[in-house]
Amino acid sequence: MRKFIQRILPPDRWKVPVLFVVAIAVGFVVYLGYISKAHSYLSDDPKACVNCHIMAPQYATWAHSAHREVTNCNSCHVPHDNIFSHYYFKAKDGLRHASIFTMRAEPQVIFIKEAGIEVVQQNCIRCHDYTVHNEDVAEITGRPCCFNEERLCWDCHRTVPHGRVNSLSSVPNARVPLPESPVPGWLEKLLSEEKNQESEKLNIK
Repeated sequence: MRKFIQRILPPDRWKVPVLFVVAIAVGFVVYLGYISKAHSYLSDDPKACVNCHIMAPQYATWAHSAHREVTNCNSCHVPHDNIFSHYYFKAKDGLRHASIFTMRAEPQVIFIKEAGIEVVQQNCIRCHDYTVHNEDVAEITGRPCCFNEERLCWDCHRTVPHGRVNSLSSVPNARVPLPESPVPGWLEKLLSEEKNQESEKLNIK
């Protein structure tokens, strides 16, 4: 092990320049992670999906749907069978998205890929299992209770939860989360109190 370390270490006269270059590279990687908000992708916060403004239509249509109360992006678009497949799929899909958006190669209308279709379908059934496998429905329709799995859920439920059309041009003024205010919280509170006091004085007069 010691011989291996000695082999990869640079000669004494090169140690300082190599250390300098490595420090710059590490600093660049850390800064790149910071400005790209890479840490946010480990969370389930839907706002992470609009770090790229290109996803604004998807965020806006979800935010105005009934699903917003009970789901987030990862609830539908990431596997939940185990933690390994969960994060593997999330990393794989995220890297593909990041590559496409960085190269500005995204289409006007974003369509889900085949792997994503399978995951979303599984998650629809996972959450709505009682409806899909309801024996009462099977008695009324005269079909086995699993017949609902033969088709994709959104073959019928086309507008859930993103609407039928969600291209960049169809939702041009999509309201996505704005950047946090640069004004410190204590200052906003102080200004709000002053504003309330002034309005009270005007009401008294």
